[in-house]
Parts: sequence; C-alpha cells; structure tokens
Amino acid sequence: MSEQQTASVPEDEAPAYEQARDELIEVVRRLETGGITLEESLALWERGERLAVVCEQWLDGARARLDAAVRAGAADGGPDASAERDG
Repeated sequence: MSEQQTASVPEDEAPAYEQARDELIEVVRRLETGGITLEESLALWERGERLAVVCEQWLDGARARLDAAVRAGAADGGPDASAERDG
C-alpha cells in the first residue's frame, strides 16, 4: 500500500462520497480508454489514489457510525441485543 493510500485527506478538502466516487469512476474510465500521455496517466493515477482514500474514509466513517448505533441498541436492550444472545 502506498503512502498516499494511508494518508488522511483533510475534511475541508475532501469531496462528498458520491462526488469522489463519480470522479474516481471517470478517472478509471479515462485510464482504461488510453490515448493520453504518460504524464497525464500518472496525474490521473495519483488523483485516483487520492479519491480512493477519500472514499475509504467515508466508508470507514459510515461503518463506525453503524457499529456505534448497533452497540447503542444492544446496550439499550434493543432487538439486536436478543439476536446477539441467541446467535
């Protein structure tokens, strides 16, 4: 994993998940299509790496929020608590 992939993107610079995902899709499409210079390809690759980090951060944050909600529901004796005891 490259250093770029593990580095955080500051929140004030990070696009919304959907925006980052859509741009990443476009970057991949352009790279797969070809017909661009090596320099352009490298710039696109680097942009794609940064966008992938942004998407991963959004998804990790969403996963953490969901986990916290499940834990809170279990602590409150919600429906998930009985499923965890029975399962």
